[in-house]
Amino acid sequence: MESAADRATATAPRVAAWAEDAFTLLAELPAVHRVGLAVVEGGGRRLRFTASDRDGSTVSWCDVDAYDDVPLNVAVRGGRPVVGAVADLAERFTEYAGRQDGTPTDAVAAVPIVCAGRVLGGYVLYFDALQPFDRRQHGLLARLGRELGAALRRAQRPTRSRTTREAVDAPGNARVAVHEVPADLAAVSAARQFLRRTLAGWDVSEECADIATLCLSELVTNAVIHSHGGCTVRVVLQDGTLTATVLDSGVSGTAAVGALEDPLQVHGRGLQLVEALAARWGYELEGDGTAVWFALDVD
Repeated sequence: MESAADRATATAPRVAAWAEDAFTLLAELPAVHRVGLAVVEGGGRRLRFTASDRDGSTVSWCDVDAYDDVPLNVAVRGGRPVVGAVADLAERFTEYAGRQDGTPTDAVAAVPIVCAGRVLGGYVLYFDALQPFDRRQHGLLARLGRELGAALRRAQRPTRSRTTREAVDAPGNARVAVHEVPADLAAVSAARQFLRRTLAGWDVSEECADIATLCLSELVTNAVIHSHGGCTVRVVLQDGTLTATVLDSGVSGTAAVGALEDPLQVHGRGLQLVEALAARWGYELEGDGTAVWFALDVD
């Protein structure tokens, strides 16, 4: 099984390419003379930071403490922009503002980079002229944060093979089947048919198959609607327990399940139905989307 370190190594070139594209995009904004980018790592305890003026022909990253009291880190932690003239920011960020002395910087905008309801990092713009920071500019900065977030999520997402066959890496005595669902609500029917065929081949009772198919239908529908993308269905039968997981593509502006502040929160009729019918259910936020699962005890 691929480890987190393996996934990070595989996605690093794509994240570096994302950073280069972000530098190009943001540097074209009026009066911007320097750009900084940060990506959340270590469960939010640290940030990987790079800037457009760092030495070298390739993107060079360094680790910073996510709790350092500077505008970019505060924007990432709070999920809200921190903007203003350097003179106005000096009262809160005294040391940071002092470091701008002798530079062309007159104003700073630190903005969260978001995707699927999650803060993935942030960007900071250094302006060589004072800015209005009015509603129009705030709207532009927020939109850029969302666009960069969607692109970053794609860069971080491991490449997944499209298959409907039983997996060859089934753990122990488990039976595993995987099915890819395109970004089309009409494909929910094909996902139901896939599950019914799979469970019939595994001699799962019709009653259990009916419940599993209903639950899966709700989760797949939820994933397609809320992520605006496709999803992957993975079904495992092991030691009398049937577990189905739906991993969405993680590209929407809102999470497919609920806010991180309340992990047990249930949203919508679909998840209420799953909670009522399944023996257990839950979800995890992964590097390439939200994985929602349910488990049934098979007679």
